Amino acid sequence: MNSESESIYDYIVCGGGTSGCVVAGRLAENSEIKVLLLEAGQHNKDLENVHMTGGWSNNFDAETDWNFVTPPMVGVDNRQVKLSRGRFLGGCSGCNGTLCIRGCKQDYDDWGLDGWSGEDFFKYMNKAETFHPKPWFQADKESHGYSGPLHTEPHDLAPISNLLLDSFVSQGIPLNHDMFSTGDIPHGCGHAPRTVYEGVRTTGADFITNKNHRGNITIKTNTTVDKVVFTNHGEQLHASGVATKASDGSSLIYYARQEIIISGGAYCSPAVLLRSGIGPKEELAKLKIPCTVSAPGVGRNLMDHLIVFMFYETEQAGLTNDRHVYHDDNFDKTYAEGKEKKSGFLSTFPFGAFAFARMDDRLKDEPLWKNAPRQIGRDPMGLTPKQPNVEFFTTECYGGPKQYDQFPVDHKHAFSMIAELFAPKSRGSVTLKSADPMENPLVDCNYLADPMDVLVLSEACRFGNEIVMNGAGTKDIVKGSWPPNLSHHTYKTREEWVPYIKEHATTCYHAAGTCAMGTEDDTMAVLDEKLQVRGVVGLRVADCSAMPTLHGGHTQMPAYGIGEKCADLIKDTLRMAGNLQPHLGC
Repeated sequence: MNSESESIYDYIVCGGGTSGCVVAGRLAENSEIKVLLLEAGQHNKDLENVHMTGGWSNNFDAETDWNFVTPPMVGVDNRQVKLSRGRFLGGCSGCNGTLCIRGCKQDYDDWGLDGWSGEDFFKYMNKAETFHPKPWFQADKESHGYSGPLHTEPHDLAPISNLLLDSFVSQGIPLNHDMFSTGDIPHGCGHAPRTVYEGVRTTGADFITNKNHRGNITIKTNTTVDKVVFTNHGEQLHASGVATKASDGSSLIYYARQEIIISGGAYCSPAVLLRSGIGPKEELAKLKIPCTVSAPGVGRNLMDHLIVFMFYETEQAGLTNDRHVYHDDNFDKTYAEGKEKKSGFLSTFPFGAFAFARMDDRLKDEPLWKNAPRQIGRDPMGLTPKQPNVEFFTTECYGGPKQYDQFPVDHKHAFSMIAELFAPKSRGSVTLKSADPMENPLVDCNYLADPMDVLVLSEACRFGNEIVMNGAGTKDIVKGSWPPNLSHHTYKTREEWVPYIKEHATTCYHAAGTCAMGTEDDTMAVLDEKLQVRGVVGLRVADCSAMPTLHGGHTQMPAYGIGEKCADLIKDTLRMAGNLQPHLGC
């Protein structure tokens, strides 16, 4: 049993993923503050497949993965979809695609929340970053940070990716190198900087480990957060502690003098709130969990970006990177180079060229699009002309989620075009199966439930295929689809793509929205604009679950930005209080 002093802290951060590590690290910059970070998984220091960028997929389907799986979903032919999430210190920042794609500033303006405008929020994303330029990359210097723990750099493209950039341009998507950092280009192609530097992945854990480790922060791994413990002070409900379960089955409560911050991500943060009695009253009653705060929005509003892979075979050797991993005994050589020299294929992530696209012109004559209700100045997806409808990105070899296992051995070569849907209208949910913290919640993404999502994503696939098959850089190098038994390279109509997307659409791991911020009159808002849980003092949520709507980009940089913003909000509260006196009676 810990002594009393070992179980009382000023701040407790529940979840050592991307945002949680940022919050903990930034709070610990004040040497007078005592911070506890609780992480359900293990420490990342000895996880080779975290630090070796190309080892990312080996973290899945293992103890380093939360191993969420959806129920069968009607919109995707009753398929179940695997939702891998990093279950170790650093979380998804240690197994994601390393992409720094911030979205457009309008995405955050649309939230309509004080302090969260696009201009404001981009500054918080930049605060986390130290950008390392390369001579060939035309960086927008003002759009990057240069003093944060997160080290980023541009990615040196394989030959196939340069050809695909040529194809994008020839099909009406102009080149702008650093467009994914500036936040103001909704239709164009460019280079996505990566959270990789000198051949090593950089993660949220870098905010609290190595040179950024401080003596006033305690990191407890293999410790699962069960629920928040409350005390009543007059008419106010205060978050005073956190009940946990260790990997050995033991239970312990840690107490917070100031605040508790939940940073479990879009699946686990609502689960912690629900187990704590914060959520829809009827849902809690079914599990015999006393309702502490009636909050109907907890676990609702789940959003994710769907993606569809389209693989192609080329007979031209040397364009893709397949030879480094699938041909002869080259993988052993590639692994040795990555491990010993921090260079080569495994020192990078095999994504290539990227593009945003507006789809108005392609959809203007579709009856569903043409006749759909819309707000003034916005399309049927709710987007302004400043925001892209879809993203395209490419791979420099064959590969992706583990269902893609038809590897091009025998000296074959493959690459992919990927279509990603932005602003999905379909919404899913996170609910508890039981009150047991060791049992994963039920995550139902409800993919493609809305016909507008089907329309836009199928047309995106059609457009992406045209870029590959008709584009200046690639039209003469494609042998056919990969694997050879597929024929999507021949599809001409959007209708041909609909069955394909229902069969092949999968997650881009961009879950958000399940503990959404909102204005005071929004009955479904779980948090206020300061990330504070409504109805409770001293409890915040800091991760992508707080996003009211999902931006058109990737969630890594917003996760860092939310962590940075939360830390500053807490510091502001502390400054206003003027001291470190506890607000609770612990």
